[in-house]
Amino acid sequence: MTRSFTLTLSCPNRTGIVRAVSAYLFENGCDIGEHQQFDDPVRGRLFLRTRVTADHEVDLAQTARGFEPVAADFGMDYRFSPHRNARMVVMVSKLGHCLNDLIYRWRAGILGGDIVAVVSNHQDLRPMAEAAGLPFVHVPVTKDTKPEAEARLLELVDAYEAELVVLARYMQVLSDRTCKALHGRAINIHHSFLPGFKGARPYHQAYERGVKLVGATAHYVTPDLDEGPIIEQEVTRIDHTYEPHTLQAVGRDAEALALARAVRWHCERRVLLNGDSTVVFR
Repeated sequence: MTRSFTLTLSCPNRTGIVRAVSAYLFENGCDIGEHQQFDDPVRGRLFLRTRVTADHEVDLAQTARGFEPVAADFGMDYRFSPHRNARMVVMVSKLGHCLNDLIYRWRAGILGGDIVAVVSNHQDLRPMAEAAGLPFVHVPVTKDTKPEAEARLLELVDAYEAELVVLARYMQVLSDRTCKALHGRAINIHHSFLPGFKGARPYHQAYERGVKLVGATAHYVTPDLDEGPIIEQEVTRIDHTYEPHTLQAVGRDAEALALARAVRWHCERRVLLNGDSTVVFR
């Protein structure tokens, strides 16, 4: 039971959608506190996010079932989500800038969700996680143990009842099977030099080429490596005075900021998938 929830939906665009949604909510004694919509003229679809409150306890499962005739009439993909912090597992390797930023925002109450555990293939960031009072689970990964390690990861996601997995510079490529198991609920971050500067020392490669922009991309995880639907990007203009280590510092700031925004927007149900892209209601 809840007094506040969010309705998100997408469907082929036609007249009468907003009227039908508003009428259903009104008939169920609900009040619209925030409403955003986007009509995609290229794909011919409508995307909607509505924050709803009520002066009585609402059975959300029953409300969702009652909405089915409306959804069927308009061909809607929809979801009713209770207003509460999403639970997330953060995965890391050795670099701690993104984890540190997420922990700060979580403890400040501005992340939009709750970190419930930190999982890593290395031990380096255990002190950071445990200093924040978070469980730290070491799941080592080798070429031979990768399937078992990923199975353990999915077990942990279930055990911690995590709604979101955040790859905060987790330097392992997830298998297609794991990507599909986490479809729509795993977010990754990478620097902006992909696919141009692949492999080791991308900032040194960028320095040698005289790049003028440094940035980062936060996206959903898919079997296509680093090519999932983009949620957020951050960019900083730089010049010839930036050395490789300063480029790296700027890049890590961009990574932390883009990832934090993507995580918060996802937790607040502001991100809707639109094919290989996203609609983000900020």
